[in-house]
Amino acid sequence: MHKIRYGIIGFGGFAEKAIAPALQASPNSELVAIQKRSAEEARAKAREFSVRWSFSRVEELVAHPDVDAVFIVSANFRHHPETLAAAAAGKHVLVEKPMAMNVKECEEMIEACRKAGVRLMVGHMIRFSTAIRRVRELISSGALGRITFARADFFYDARLTKRNWLFDRTIAGGGPVFDVGVHCLDTLRFVLSDDVSSATGHIFPTPTETSTEATASISLQFKSGIPASIYCSYEALTRRSFLEIIGMEAMLSVSDFTLGDRTITINLGRRIDGNRVESVREEIAVPNLYIEEITHFSNCILENREPLIPGHVGLENQRVLDAIVGNAIYRS
Repeated sequence: MHKIRYGIIGFGGFAEKAIAPALQASPNSELVAIQKRSAEEARAKAREFSVRWSFSRVEELVAHPDVDAVFIVSANFRHHPETLAAAAAGKHVLVEKPMAMNVKECEEMIEACRKAGVRLMVGHMIRFSTAIRRVRELISSGALGRITFARADFFYDARLTKRNWLFDRTIAGGGPVFDVGVHCLDTLRFVLSDDVSSATGHIFPTPTETSTEATASISLQFKSGIPASIYCSYEALTRRSFLEIIGMEAMLSVSDFTLGDRTITINLGRRIDGNRVESVREEIAVPNLYIEEITHFSNCILENREPLIPGHVGLENQRVLDAIVGNAIYRS
């Protein structure tokens, strides 16, 4: 089988823990190059992961003839210039979320990849979760009845992270809204098969030019009229993600909806008579989401087809993120 040869741009802790192992486990993908700002550290990590090539400069990695595609895992402010560099070199691009720092950058990334004739996908790996796909199936089948409310939460204690740049707005673009709120937003859009028509956020503290918010409570309305909410925060005693969908005939909830490589429970409550509710648990085996997204993207390159999460998905998410952090009401 022909394999797509990848270079990882921004080879930090996340790439070491999740992306490099997933690339090496994918049946149609191969990790051939990595980039870190320190040439010495890049060489050391390349030896540790048995990777052929290492670079300190992005331009050198994307110019290498052994690289077919890049996975951009760098800090948010680097996604835009690194995507443009990769596209100019004719390399396909899988870029981590959030796609960019703002809508303008997203639009330029999409256009650069279109002109270069390369594939672009945004790393919303939760869309590959079998549990989340089951939630989407239940909603679309009408099993829950008319949906009256949807909610997604994701929070953790940012004091425990090594990503010190998370609170720097010039690097991150936004705080938990950009970091984990975007997972909530994209998951709600996916399971509801709908787009956001309006959004408003309550964020604390108020972002400055250089500092981000730490906590956000976001109110959304979808084009179908469904109201929804997102709570995301860096100020929490533990890490938690939670999804809840309420319908007229049934409701469901999923804890740890962002995770893969484990069994996840969908708790489904169905109305059976008057106010009586029957509780049902569905145990869903969820694969490694990073392996799934990489394998899918490689297949799209090999078969010359559009990926499940193309650039315009990231762009639509970014429109909402920009409005929330910019302290504005979003209306499509």
